[in-house]
Amino acid sequence: MKQAIILILLTVLALEAGFLLLGFDPVAEIVYGVIALMAAMIAATFLWLWLERTTPLAIGMVVSWFGLACLAAWWWLYNLLGAPVWAQTHPAIFSVLALPIVGSILHFAVIQRSFGFHGMHFLWPIFAAILVSVAVYVTV
Repeated sequence: MKQAIILILLTVLALEAGFLLLGFDPVAEIVYGVIALMAAMIAATFLWLWLERTTPLAIGMVVSWFGLACLAAWWWLYNLLGAPVWAQTHPAIFSVLALPIVGSILHFAVIQRSFGFHGMHFLWPIFAAILVSVAVYVTV
């Protein structure tokens, strides 16, 4: 845990230093690219683990990390292309957003089985997230 906290702090410091030196846009565009590429590599690693049948969580990790890779790539290209109007409301983003949602559902299903529960009880966190998100949307 200590290593993770130190790594987070160092990364934040590096990103803030980049912001102070280069400004927001270059740092954000580079970081979106870095995240997209690293997430795709992590997804590929979990795909290999899934193919090797090493852990039941692997397929959820594949879908989740690939979803993050696609989402970061969307915003990376969006920024690199100068924020094109067509991309602001293009329905293809929903296909991208579906990936981390499905990854989360797969995770909750595996976690439920790990606790010895069965049935559809794993859906309550998903429904809770939907309700909170709708409530925030309606409120704001």
